[in-house]
Amino acid sequence: MTAPVTRRSVMTLYSDPSSIHSHRVRIVLFEKDITVEIEDVDPDNKPDDLLHLNPYNTVPTLVDRDLVLYDSRVVSEYLDERFPHPPLMPVDPVSRARSRLALFRIERDWYDLLPIIEGSDAKKADAARNKLRDSLIDSASVFELKPFFLSEEYSLVDATVAPMLWRLNHYGIELPSKASAVTKYAKRLFDREGFQLSLTESEREMR
Repeated sequence: MTAPVTRRSVMTLYSDPSSIHSHRVRIVLFEKDITVEIEDVDPDNKPDDLLHLNPYNTVPTLVDRDLVLYDSRVVSEYLDERFPHPPLMPVDPVSRARSRLALFRIERDWYDLLPIIEGSDAKKADAARNKLRDSLIDSASVFELKPFFLSEEYSLVDATVAPMLWRLNHYGIELPSKASAVTKYAKRLFDREGFQLSLTESEREMR
């Protein structure tokens, strides 16, 4: 049973300053210049009201008046629909479906490796690190097709890839020169004002 939500006058995001999932949502917020109150959450000492809002007690958690959302992808898509300018998803259903499929594959093929890389099993971490690096190298041609990820316009897909690429050094991954298309793409994303504004102090220290 969901606890009642205290009505708030300003949208609130509960965010872990170091979490890639929270970063993904913060990028969307700043790309769209949305007024929001960001509450930093210590993952080892979460506030009591977070559990009342979100039964999974996870971040990011977004509170917009009576609505509470969690899961970074759900939150990101809601923000894009709630604040449609600039749009971060295609308008036509075919292109939108392709973007959602790209998001699914990025989450499945790349994001799912990150907890293993940051885990305590060194052997599994090394294998996951190599798998992610090799996958990015193999995907280099995709990154040079268009200015953004398979698109002429910045999208939620880019907002999902950007925080992962920002953390490569933190994960102990260095891309070789043959993956220069990935590096150039990453720089285009990192140079965006919305991305720079989205960074927390701990995230800046990752590079």
